[in-house]
Amino acid sequence: MDNGASSYRRFLDGDETAFDLIVREYRLPLVFFADRYVGDIATAEDIAIDVFMYLLAEPKKYNFKVSLKTYLFMLGRSRAIDYVRRRKKLTDLDSLKETADRNRLEDEILADERKRAVNEALKKLNDDMRIAIHLFYFEQLSYEEIAKVMKKSKKQVDNLLYRAKKELRTILGKEGEQLL
Repeated sequence: MDNGASSYRRFLDGDETAFDLIVREYRLPLVFFADRYVGDIATAEDIAIDVFMYLLAEPKKYNFKVSLKTYLFMLGRSRAIDYVRRRKKLTDLDSLKETADRNRLEDEILADERKRAVNEALKKLNDDMRIAIHLFYFEQLSYEEIAKVMKKSKKQVDNLLYRAKKELRTILGKEGEQLL
């Protein structure tokens, strides 16, 4: 699978339906990823829309050196961090984490009890660990792609994932070994 590059090439060649395919394929994963940073599903959706608008407005910026999915996540991360920085000046981030939208989304996504336990354990990890785990397990990005999204080296990503899994096992106890 080319992670959207062929669809984007078709779009650049004039096939407007190809862009619809890209949006359908990557909108929800991008929203969930941005939500990990901003803690607000509506804002995460806005960020995803902004990323796709940028892709439309600046088609020459994508150079096909990384997968389209990685490129979208790099853009999403950058916009999410910018949002958090701006928002941090205006309000306390802790109040954003407990919104009704987030609880509703988590209830829909986490269908069974095992997934709920893992998600709660993820919340106890530091931000870098949580983001690395999300990108690796939920978005199935490679270490190289995660390194590009997080602006870290491949070795740093490897260390982050190792420490995150070890900490999750501690948090989850014996069940953690079966879940991870």
